[in-house]
Amino acid sequence: MRDALLLAAAQAAALIGLGWLALAMDAHWEQVRGSWPPPPRAAVLLRVLGAAALAGSLALCLAVDHASMAVLVWVMALAAAALVLAFTLAWRPRALGPLIAWLPHGG
Repeated sequence: MRDALLLAAAQAAALIGLGWLALAMDAHWEQVRGSWPPPPRAAVLLRVLGAAALAGSLALCLAVDHASMAVLVWVMALAAAALVLAFTLAWRPRALGPLIAWLPHGG
């Protein structure tokens, strides 16, 4: 049960991390917020948080399995998160708003 929760947390961290990295880009910020571009400090912060979330996702995978299996699971989690994120950005980009609700709107 513990392993399943850690893997679910790893998947969530991968999705959030990729979401933050995507929202650091001007085009995706505009899709979600309607303002363009993101404030420069917010873009840097989103990149740092995205990288940290992806590292956390890897760490959670490593806590469950040995390194070779953990990396495989992590790459699969990244692929699944990327697919979910791509479809969300294509069909309902405003659904990603909660990931940046705490950031200022304009540049």
